[in-house]
Amino acid sequence: MEKKVEIPNDVEVTVEGMKVHVKGPKGELERDFSSPLFDKVITIGVENNKFVVKTNSDRRKVKAMSGTICAHVRNMIKGVTEGYKYKLRAVYIHFPMKVEVKGNEVHIKNFLGEKTTRVAKIVGNTKVTVNGQDITVEGINKEEVGQTAANLEKATIVRDKDRRLFQDGIYLVSKE
Repeated sequence: MEKKVEIPNDVEVTVEGMKVHVKGPKGELERDFSSPLFDKVITIGVENNKFVVKTNSDRRKVKAMSGTICAHVRNMIKGVTEGYKYKLRAVYIHFPMKVEVKGNEVHIKNFLGEKTTRVAKIVGNTKVTVNGQDITVEGINKEEVGQTAANLEKATIVRDKDRRLFQDGIYLVSKE
């Protein structure tokens, strides 16, 4: 079985063993797909401007892993050419919250009138910008951008109150 991913002209993909390195106009990404279960069964490489995943096994898990590798490489190629951008919105009804970026953390102040500051971690090389109530999370690694957005949402979870009344928080609006 063989699966292929088309490589655009402005993207360079190199393979060393089970490590894949993708370089494009927005930056570089690297990922290691080595696993003791699949190293001897799956081979990856670049042929004729295409990323190729080959396997001789008919096992379902091996086929699934080869599809997963292709999906990750597709996401890496999209990341280094277009990038990922998630838009979030800080929603408050009761107390106006203030969102600030400090280093590799996002500080959320006055959430539900709390005196303590809630903190969300920025993962990897992700860039977070705050413009009033709108928060933009940008980067070339899909996993880092998604995890940073999830950290922002998770930092503003309402506990011990009625969620129908207290709908304050940071919510994902769109993915681009």
